[in-house]
Amino acid sequence: MRLLIMGGTWFLGRCIAEGAIARGWSVTTFNRGRSAEDIAGAETVRGDRTVPGDIHGLAEHGPWDAVIDTSSSDLAPRDVLLASTVLREKVARWVHISTVSVYAGWPHQHLTDNSALLECPSDADETYGYTGEDGSPTKYGFQKAGGERAVLEAFGERAVFLRPGVILGPGEYVGRLPWWLTRTKQGGPILAPAPADRRIQPVDVRDVAVFALDQAAATGSGGYNVTHPEGITFGDFLRECVSVTSSVGSLEWVQPEILAEKGVAQWTELPLWRTHAGVWSVDSSRAAAAGLRCRPITETIRDTWAWLADEGRPVDHPRWGAHGIAAEKEAKILASL
Repeated sequence: MRLLIMGGTWFLGRCIAEGAIARGWSVTTFNRGRSAEDIAGAETVRGDRTVPGDIHGLAEHGPWDAVIDTSSSDLAPRDVLLASTVLREKVARWVHISTVSVYAGWPHQHLTDNSALLECPSDADETYGYTGEDGSPTKYGFQKAGGERAVLEAFGERAVFLRPGVILGPGEYVGRLPWWLTRTKQGGPILAPAPADRRIQPVDVRDVAVFALDQAAATGSGGYNVTHPEGITFGDFLRECVSVTSSVGSLEWVQPEILAEKGVAQWTELPLWRTHAGVWSVDSSRAAAAGLRCRPITETIRDTWAWLADEGRPVDHPRWGAHGIAAEKEAKILASL
């Protein structure tokens, strides 16, 4: 099996590359060489996927049985269209890492794999789309929907779209779980978003990687929601963070209307907290039927803490700094209760 990975050096891309090599596959990674070290055992091709000459140069290293695209998050649809168009004669199958944000109903509605997508042309530039007043839909969602369309136009039934919600695990660069682990380790009163029995559906990066590799070698097509089928309550999630960090902190559960009154930003200041009805109501039964297996989220929490405690350091990314409430603001809110 010959596999091309667009990206392939950090977080999900790294898990995919290491997993493919462990399976005995021949792996090529394509990236700019700016984020992390190359994967031992993989052929590395340097280039910028927004540059036509670089993509045409990459094509000369083919053919491949499949490509897994992990690096389109910050790309305009037209850049995805460039790569998929140039490579369609060199690749038998395209597995595209997308997002639940492509759905028109996210995060307000329950979602299935057949839910309607946002509309965005495949040749759109980075200015296309908008973010609604309540934070949905998002410009990011429009852009990713356009990227999906670009791949679909080039590969048709040879295309697979994986749509995760939130991916956690060792190597996380966004900073959601690491922030909670760091905060609980600090101890003291910990601001926690009620209700404690609200279920969330983050998925482990290692489980997404296995599913992506399985899909690269499979014959199916279309979209798969990739979310944890059982999930975990926010209470159990935070209690596990307290436990694994040996914290002496206490969880102080505060109702969402009070958090809103105090100006606490959902999704970022208290990572993973969002009150919209559909944000954690994403059906992943099609992926489960196709082989997605998700480890307990408590295992993800334990392994992420072990990685951090072993001086694990994520790839520098601007999204890291956007997560977590300031200590002064948290203390002020807790003192006012």
